[in-house]
Amino acid sequence: MATGYLEILRARHAARLLAGTLVGRLPNATAAIAIVLFVRAEGGSYSLAGALAAVYGVSNAVGQPLLGRLVDLYGQPRVQLPAALLSAAAMAVFAVAGIGPLPLAYVAVGASGLFTPPLEGGLRALWSSVLHKEGQVHTAYAMDAVAQEVMFTVGPLLVTLCASLWSAGAALLVINALGVLGALSVVVSAPSRAWRSAPREAHWLGALRSPGLLALLGAFLFVGVALGSITVAAVSYADDRGGDAVYGWLMAGLGLGALVGGTLYGARVWTGVPERRLRVLVALLAVCYLPLMLMPGPVGMTALTAVAGVFLAPAIACAFVIVDRHAPAGTVTEAFSWLVTTFTVGASVGTGLAGPVVESGGALWGFAVPAAAGAVSLLVLSATGRVLAAPARGAVVAASSETDPNRAAEPRFSSGDRA
Repeated sequence: MATGYLEILRARHAARLLAGTLVGRLPNATAAIAIVLFVRAEGGSYSLAGALAAVYGVSNAVGQPLLGRLVDLYGQPRVQLPAALLSAAAMAVFAVAGIGPLPLAYVAVGASGLFTPPLEGGLRALWSSVLHKEGQVHTAYAMDAVAQEVMFTVGPLLVTLCASLWSAGAALLVINALGVLGALSVVVSAPSRAWRSAPREAHWLGALRSPGLLALLGAFLFVGVALGSITVAAVSYADDRGGDAVYGWLMAGLGLGALVGGTLYGARVWTGVPERRLRVLVALLAVCYLPLMLMPGPVGMTALTAVAGVFLAPAIACAFVIVDRHAPAGTVTEAFSWLVTTFTVGASVGTGLAGPVVESGGALWGFAVPAAAGAVSLLVLSATGRVLAAPARGAVVAASSETDPNRAAEPRFSSGDRA
């Protein structure tokens, strides 16, 4: 397992691109907690903090596919770095001006979210030009999903450390400065500068004209709902069994499960059709959510959340492969950004949906929401099986090589994904 990951990281530019993307995405990964801490330090209410965080999230969901389309049209350096600078500058305005002029605070936070560079989609577009074996690219997708779990664990800790050592405003400035440096590291690299999207057909829908991509996005909307609802149900559970410390353990368990699952998934060379494999992974994901309704003690519940997270990262990694297969030529960055957006919107919907459910039925019914959402995702994948089974026009099918043990026996990436 270690050999497969080390082989990827030893590839020229791979470690730099992965590290730069993760650092560049720190502002996005920590925005919610950084905004809440800053508003609280400024004397604002939790309602205001939640509203500002929501504005950031919505504007980010809108901006990712739009900026992704611009990357496909004009290349990565011309879009990613200016977007990172604008996003950081807007958050700096928020950190300096505070919440006194409330309209300015909303505009600054919204602009920061809107201009967040689509580094996540950009990295996945670059993998096939850095790694020349299809099996390695699939492993890189899994490693990418695992690295995100680490980032979403370390990022909030870094924010709270900066806030405790200096101030919440300083934390905003530091995290966004790091984000610009991460984006800069990516866009000045040779693969990013050389990457060009394939010629694209002019169409106002862009990547969304792919029926297979739409089917995948519909399914992953509900995967996001499942993840978002767990966070709310876990708060209700923890309130009766130890408070914030228990909640922290539950979220750590969820992340640990995803970390282990993604690591093991990426260590194997998978054969067969990824669409069929995704249905199995989502089915297992939904089944593993069900035991959460047993609600044992904190130790047992932490173990159950770890089990619930095992199939999340593999499902996301498999979805990356499917996006690559179904994205129309010249829209790969936009297509990956749509997946990020859909998942984020789904998580927000899940958070909003689980709140009333928990208030009326308690944590037990709150934990029923992710299981139900996982089942709906599986239904969407099953109902759209024929659409998902047909890759987008322009995809090429590579003949498998018997002498290459790293080549997966499934269709290669569309020609639009190569530099």
